[in-house]
Amino acid sequence: MPLVAGADFGTLSVRVTIMDTQSGEIRGSASAGYPLHRDPADPLVARQSHDDQMEALCRAMRQAIDAAGIEGGQIAAFAADTTGSSVIPLDERLQPLADYYLWCDHTAHAEAAEITARAREDGIEAIDWCGGTYSHEWGYSKLLHFLRHNPGLRGRVATAAENCDMIAATLCGITSPADMPRSICAMGHKWMWGERWGGLPPQEFLSRVDPLLDGINDRITGRWGHSLQQAGRLGTDWAGRMGLAAGIPLPFGAFDAHWDAVGTGCAAGDVVNVVGTSTCIIALADPASGPVPGICGAVPGSVVPGVIGVEAGQSATGDLFEAIARRAGTDVASLCAGLEDYGPGASGLMRLPWDNGDRTVLVRPDLGGITLGWDLAHGPADEMHAAIEGMALHVSLIIDRMRSGGAEFTRVINAGGIPQKNDVLNQIYADVLQREVHVPQRSPVGVGACIFAAMAAGAFPDLATAQAAMCPPMRVFAPRPERAAAYAELSGMFRDVYQAFGAGEPCDLGRVLPTLRRFRLGH
Repeated sequence: MPLVAGADFGTLSVRVTIMDTQSGEIRGSASAGYPLHRDPADPLVARQSHDDQMEALCRAMRQAIDAAGIEGGQIAAFAADTTGSSVIPLDERLQPLADYYLWCDHTAHAEAAEITARAREDGIEAIDWCGGTYSHEWGYSKLLHFLRHNPGLRGRVATAAENCDMIAATLCGITSPADMPRSICAMGHKWMWGERWGGLPPQEFLSRVDPLLDGINDRITGRWGHSLQQAGRLGTDWAGRMGLAAGIPLPFGAFDAHWDAVGTGCAAGDVVNVVGTSTCIIALADPASGPVPGICGAVPGSVVPGVIGVEAGQSATGDLFEAIARRAGTDVASLCAGLEDYGPGASGLMRLPWDNGDRTVLVRPDLGGITLGWDLAHGPADEMHAAIEGMALHVSLIIDRMRSGGAEFTRVINAGGIPQKNDVLNQIYADVLQREVHVPQRSPVGVGACIFAAMAAGAFPDLATAQAAMCPPMRVFAPRPERAAAYAELSGMFRDVYQAFGAGEPCDLGRVLPTLRRFRLGH
């Protein structure tokens, strides 16, 4: 059985993992960082260089090969996932005209609002399948923002690409927009693409949003495929830079959270919380389930063929925990020490975790974090506990929204980098959701990429067999039934406050602070 390699491109670094497909052992791994370009004058800006990413990939791959103690030529296939929607404008030779608009770049909020309004007015079916609201984090919004703000480059824009597709095209030596590999994961969730309505949304609709988008769909061309299909083969130049053999296969790429979910062993009926700097929530729903208002898209085959991939998320999770710790002059682990002794609502605080806006279900980047119930004795540990509870309460709300489309879920998995090192979070999630929470015993980051590389190499007959061989075992956090009633009350109040502040719905705010005080005093 062969060795394979996978790369996971995150916000600040790329991690390369080399796995033995027979034993499921990680033979070596390494990461390399790259800058994130922010603008002190505009906190919504987040850009990143393609060249920086590729240089880091080569460094990380060579370091991983050294760590594994192997020759690079032993690696039979390579696969890469990335953040998304991270969009780059390209010329006719697929050379970058600017940096990526990274997933966390929120400058295109006005463009997103215009796309949403026009799609609703025109009755575009695709808007229903991406939750009813087009996001400032997604493809057309970011491309339109680029066209509006870079008039000198408009005439050179031959196409635009998602990060995962650009990585695959670059490594395979693809230089024509007509040959660009287009991941249905990326295009379905972020560009309103769907087989149901014949591909991309109508050009007439886009042109009515802004004439700058005239003819844009004729430039979003290429080959469309899912992650079990081959994007191409590794070119000689990049093989030499990475220390690999030329000609090994690469599958179509996808978003990091979708492949991380596969790396946990997820199957139909699972919900996976990929908890990192933000949280991406991936669910595998029955093909008969329908669109869901407020989620980030329901796309057939976006995670695995044969089921609908449903995506939702939280715009800041680990980032929020880090911010609380930084303000307190300490670290997250220190603030979480002892929180296992807190009961439901014991801090007396309720936190709406909107510090980077709301991704699901309100899709509002203009919201800010709220903490209710402060008194003079509160400290940063109390805020941390409230933040973790707020995340769990928000996840409960998101799962309920997903189920409203007809999807049913039997298992919750906490994946990403944070759950392996924060048992307090896992237990609170189990108690709030009143479901078992399954946590991989080691991080599944990179495992999903290796699984799809293994499939490209022909190492397994099907995805389930590959997952059984390569995914890490699970720990299980059981819900504590004695906490169910308290969290049911807090969940109801959280929902009311969430809708009141976020959507202007009526709410008896007069009951909120006395209820929180009652929980703080243990009554």
